[in-house]
Amino acid sequence: MASLKFPVICRVVKPLKFASFIINPQKLASKSTFSGQIASSSFQFRPFSTTESTGTIDFRSNRGADPSSDASLEIDAGSSIRNSFSLWPGVYRSPVTNALWEARSKIFEKTSGAEGELATKTPALSRTSIEYKFSSDFVLREQYRNPWNEIRMGKLVEDLDALAGTISYKHCCIDGGMMRPLILVTASVDRIVLKKPIRIDADLRIIGAVTWVGRSSMEIQLEVIQSSQDSLELSDLVALVANFTFVARDHETGKSAPINQIFPETKQEKLLWDEAEGRNKSRKKAKREEQQQKGIDSGDVERINKLLAEGRVFCDMPALADRDSILIRDTCLRNSLICQPQQRNIHGRIFGGFLMRKAFELAFSTAYTFAGRVPRFVEVDHVDFVKPVDVGNFLRFKSSILYTEVENPTRPLIHIEVVAHVTCPELRSSEVSNKFYFTFTVRPEAMKDGFKIRSVVPVTEEEARRVIERMDAEHSHKYAK
Repeated sequence: MASLKFPVICRVVKPLKFASFIINPQKLASKSTFSGQIASSSFQFRPFSTTESTGTIDFRSNRGADPSSDASLEIDAGSSIRNSFSLWPGVYRSPVTNALWEARSKIFEKTSGAEGELATKTPALSRTSIEYKFSSDFVLREQYRNPWNEIRMGKLVEDLDALAGTISYKHCCIDGGMMRPLILVTASVDRIVLKKPIRIDADLRIIGAVTWVGRSSMEIQLEVIQSSQDSLELSDLVALVANFTFVARDHETGKSAPINQIFPETKQEKLLWDEAEGRNKSRKKAKREEQQQKGIDSGDVERINKLLAEGRVFCDMPALADRDSILIRDTCLRNSLICQPQQRNIHGRIFGGFLMRKAFELAFSTAYTFAGRVPRFVEVDHVDFVKPVDVGNFLRFKSSILYTEVENPTRPLIHIEVVAHVTCPELRSSEVSNKFYFTFTVRPEAMKDGFKIRSVVPVTEEEARRVIERMDAEHSHKYAK
């Protein structure tokens, strides 16, 4: 049998303007062995050009360049395949995180032990972009393709978290390119809504920058952009928008640490800052209301009883139960794993993007087994990272369908909850680490021939409360629009 040989693709990229850098995952794709021949696709960093940029970047030299300035910065993502990380051996790696974390290593090689003087930066200085050459790179495309020849959304969400982390490190650099001794962690992810399907055969780009900064926290907005033959309008090219909140902690005390402030210059940057400020105030208000709220009012009691009515029929008279309904507890799926050292981030804890991908894949499987049709991702609601997950923790994921919306027969919605528990058998403890809320639908062509999505029914008061909370959250999102 003849061996298959894949050439190494090398691209020469002209130095463009601007200090932020673009990541092209071509050279980053993993090594694949075919009859003894190793295939490696090309991956490079190159600058993102804007009309406001100054200076040029040549990534062929100047290893010690300041990663936070407009000076040249050498980032050879191909070395993420050829060389191992000397700073963090064994940390979690995927095609994109390989290059992103190597980019961070250039910053950490100049880590300063001193606090340094804080600066005020523009959003443009942190702007970074990843390019996926799906149309021309077979190796890369295969790593992101699911069995139905579509994009693996869980893997893409994982990349979003990794890119947001790199942007946060870039913003926190002080003068001279030094990195202050900070711990930067994902605090939350705002609601992510898929605006249009993402194709696996067309090139993709993720662009992000810091848009808002508090005392010790910052918000990074990421846009996933894919070209379209139907329209050239920028708004039509954006497939999804994600907002990540990162917080800074002192590496010794673990307490909140101040970070560089931000000065929006353009009209668009000022608009994004105002929107992020509004989201920050809304989150604080929601937390205060949650802490003050005690018990349930009479209106909620009535809603709970109405939801439980059909559930009681399932329990007391199962032969008479609605055949187009199913109990919440009968939709559950579970997944358990031991958190391995290879899944840790640079701080020794489990990479947040890895947790999001695992939750997404379990939710996808839950929707698939429930509907009997291949599900299509619609959105993921706000995610708070409540408790860090450490290496060696026993992590348990439990998913369940809370409710469905079948009013629109061509686009039914399936609302899924995934709860992650950190379990320590030695201490006989189990705590909630994260709660994820995903929404899926099915393709319109799958709804032919009288196919219907079943309703989901709670059977306990606790289940009914969870359903009402999610219904109210979804209603508030729709009202906000």
